[in-house]
Amino acid sequence: MEVRSRGIRKSIVSEPHYKDNTSILTGEHFWQGDIAIAEGAIAAGSRFFAGYPITPASEIAERMSLRLPPIGGVYIQMEDELASMAAILGGSWSGVKSMTATSGPGVSLMLENFGLGIMTETPCVIVNVQRGSPSTGLPTFFGQADMMQARWGTHGDYEVIALAPDSPQECFDLTIKAFNLSEKYRLPVFILADGLVGHMTEKVVVPEAEEIEVFDRRKTQKPPGQYLPYEAEDDLVPQMANFGEGYRLHTTGLTHDERGYPDMTIEAQDKLIRRLVNKIRHNADDIIMVEEKDLEGAEVVVVSYGVTSRVVPPAVERAKGEGIKVGQFRLLTVWPFPDKRIAQIAEKVKAWVVPEINLGQIVREVERAVGRVSKVIPVSHAGGDVHDPDDIYTVIKEAIQ
Repeated sequence: MEVRSRGIRKSIVSEPHYKDNTSILTGEHFWQGDIAIAEGAIAAGSRFFAGYPITPASEIAERMSLRLPPIGGVYIQMEDELASMAAILGGSWSGVKSMTATSGPGVSLMLENFGLGIMTETPCVIVNVQRGSPSTGLPTFFGQADMMQARWGTHGDYEVIALAPDSPQECFDLTIKAFNLSEKYRLPVFILADGLVGHMTEKVVVPEAEEIEVFDRRKTQKPPGQYLPYEAEDDLVPQMANFGEGYRLHTTGLTHDERGYPDMTIEAQDKLIRRLVNKIRHNADDIIMVEEKDLEGAEVVVVSYGVTSRVVPPAVERAKGEGIKVGQFRLLTVWPFPDKRIAQIAEKVKAWVVPEINLGQIVREVERAVGRVSKVIPVSHAGGDVHDPDDIYTVIKEAIQ
């Protein structure tokens, strides 16, 4: 598990001019979160985007439509979100790092093919710039109510990886991370942004290309006659071959054996699904990223993610000014959930406060991890706006009583 400490961000500067055929725009930029996601994808090596316009994620598609063709990539607007998800799965099997971007209603339409991506172990990235929901909801506002949709939206047993940026800089950084995790563990990965972070404009620093860590899928070194598409390595992840490289590939959403051929037996189902689940569970410490602050001696810990993390500090500082010992725990990785770390911290604190822009989703995971060791208090907000820091402060104060 990677634990980060928050640094101080420097002053904002304007975006420098760039040439259309430049793949990585190094330097300091003044970018919207959605633009930073698109640029992070390009920096990670993504060269295929298929999507359908939807507020507040359309700027990602627009940026990719402008940036991909001059650098040898392909942008295509599909007829809907179902087709968009199918297209990026196919693009990935051709050997190209692929991405789509949408909001909650679009994710609802993508989830059938998301399950296909899980079963066929297809690397790709899905960006959900969340808005007020359910249904059409608040298209031009924002929310955080798709957290459980990302975890349990499709049917069956599976594990998922989902990252939650809280700034345009993290939109860039975590998009690269999402592609790396997708390629490393062979599955679709979610970026759970929100409409405010997606439309927020701030300084984004893009390092030189050699400073950006990029992980490419492990390609098989076996000759075609010896290669099995779903034969797992020690980390439970099979190596890949791309369509068109001379390998015999059979990939299906049916329960299958190591050849990829359907195997309609209970034994095959148990073996396959346990591997799909365990390749994430057994590598959770490598995947999970959190940010911890002032946990030593804390009586109360505030858990947050995404844009909500940006309204927590004023509440925490006010509580500290009154002598309350408050720590902060921020989720950069929402799924898999860092329950092991939260359980460790729970032994030393009285209460947890969980503000989120929904009526209680991640708070349930905190409750599960904490058990009955300490109390967990939600601070709910149905969407469309951020919390008032005073509301979070009030709950912090009540938590120690």
